[in-house]
Amino acid sequence: MILGLDAGTRTVPEAEHLLHDMVEALGLPAGTIGCTHFVRTATGLPHVALSLSLAGDPADGGVDLSAVPESIGVALGERRNGPGDLAEGAALAAAEHAGRSGGRLVVYPGHAELTGTLSVSEVLARSAIDQVAVLAQAEEPPSDAPVATQDFVRPQWRDGRAVLLTMPARGGLLMPAEVPNPTPCCADHS
Repeated sequence: MILGLDAGTRTVPEAEHLLHDMVEALGLPAGTIGCTHFVRTATGLPHVALSLSLAGDPADGGVDLSAVPESIGVALGERRNGPGDLAEGAALAAAEHAGRSGGRLVVYPGHAELTGTLSVSEVLARSAIDQVAVLAQAEEPPSDAPVATQDFVRPQWRDGRAVLLTMPARGGLLMPAEVPNPTPCCADHS
């Protein structure tokens, strides 16, 4: 089952922090997949919601959802809890995760193993990532192509697969297209 959570979080770093907190509070196992999703509900502004894969049904005693604060929207199957528009955002996130049609994976099997510079084949072998792609290139990179992870690897669900989007970097390296601390737009124009 997929659990959707929405606290109306405005930034990706805040959402990632909340995701890690929820994984810990819910006592989820290492194989859990946790994602962030950009959502827009009918009554609210765009924001970042979360989804988590759960082993089994929480109603069967697998996960105690009482650890989720009442201020957070919750969607689990057809069940909804919390503020209306946040429960709607949680449902949107859960649906994307369930269909593997959207969302960026933050917590997933092997994510902690993706540090330093690894070959494409090592990235695939060590983690739940299904494919490495390069921006603006139709062909996949060679299996021995080096990927400088910057210890920050966030694949995305695309067509049912966890795809790490990369871009060329200096020295023949690839690096994840999403960087850990991006410079805000116009930061150097003040």
